[in-house]
Amino acid sequence: MTIMNGMDDVSAADFKARCLDLMDQVKLKKTEIVVTKYGKPVAKMVPLNDEAPELFGLLGNSVTYHDDIVGPTGETWDADA
Repeated sequence: MTIMNGMDDVSAADFKARCLDLMDQVKLKKTEIVVTKYGKPVAKMVPLNDEAPELFGLLGNSVTYHDDIVGPTGETWDADA
């Protein structure tokens, strides 16, 4: 295993032999591993973000209104009759 651009570089054969160990390394050390085949990168293993997304403000700016949304509409409803 070599280090390229701050990431660990591992051959496909080495990855196959040490897959579970490498997965633990990525999870615990929060590192990235690039898998190579014949010296060329083919895949990258990155740590999964376990944090839940912030829900507050998630839909911010997704609703628009153009008029008074709480005032009377002027329409007659059956309930008003």
